Amino acid sequence: MYNIGIDLGGTNIAVGVVSEDYKIVGRSSVKTNAPRPDYEIADSIKEAVELALLDAKLTLNDIDSIGIGSPGVIDSKRGIIKFANNLKFKNSHMAELLSERLNSKEVYLANDANAAAYGEFIAGAGKGASSFVVVTLGTGVGGGIIINNKLVTGFNYAGAELGHFTICHDGLDCSCGRKGCLEAYASATALIRQTKEAMEKDPDSLMWQECGGDINNVSGRTAFNAMYKGDTVAKEVVDTFIYYLSVGITDIVNMLQPEIICIGGGISKEGAILTDPINKYVWEKNCNFSGEDNTIIKTAELLNDAGIIGAAFIKNSL
Repeated sequence: MYNIGIDLGGTNIAVGVVSEDYKIVGRSSVKTNAPRPDYEIADSIKEAVELALLDAKLTLNDIDSIGIGSPGVIDSKRGIIKFANNLKFKNSHMAELLSERLNSKEVYLANDANAAAYGEFIAGAGKGASSFVVVTLGTGVGGGIIINNKLVTGFNYAGAELGHFTICHDGLDCSCGRKGCLEAYASATALIRQTKEAMEKDPDSLMWQECGGDINNVSGRTAFNAMYKGDTVAKEVVDTFIYYLSVGITDIVNMLQPEIICIGGGISKEGAILTDPINKYVWEKNCNFSGEDNTIIKTAELLNDAGIIGAAFIKNSL
């Protein structure tokens, strides 16, 4: 049998038909065209599922269950999107709506970050572990926590907000309304801000060349690329960013002591340049004073497929 994983985003609905060995054998993608009523979105998901099945040369009879990874606060037990700002959903019974459209197949629902974390856990960087944390660096800092093979979401399904604990008391403003959160210092957005600040102080930095002389073109890769070319200012930016991230990850290690922490998002493509200094900092600063059985910091392996694979098997984590 196969499972279907759905990555429901504000822009696109990506669907994959996933085999029991976690291979995607059929795909499709349609526009979300949000905001729209949830029943219209469910119609579009049904269309995308049918296209993915066609691509896989399978039918619904070959499908065991269907999972959806959705942004927002998700009540997985009842299959309800309690709130999703970019979809403008409030108390949407999406699992039921989709099941009605797909021959009453079982449909499971989870937060999209949790689905992606579970995908990495079963088929990527966390394979073989029983405790695993994903820290995703994007516009904000997100992720997921898995302990004893189960997702940790809190009693109200709003847990595992990994970007929103304080690493700098009374520090920079965060998008959540507090100050000094990890997200304000170690997200891709924060790195872009840090890069721009350094560029404005040094007009001779190679970072200007990397963005074509236009500071509006700065990305999360700008400082890294200039550092590789020997720019000392860019190296200071990267070193400072990695320091902040290391502080946050050490806090996560001290709280949970997971076997593996996986870093995801576009910045994770920097690989060992990112993870080697983080591992060194964590090993030196974390509270496992025995020096043995340290948490390993790795980069994500599945990239954009993590959400689809995780959603396809999310029922096993709930």
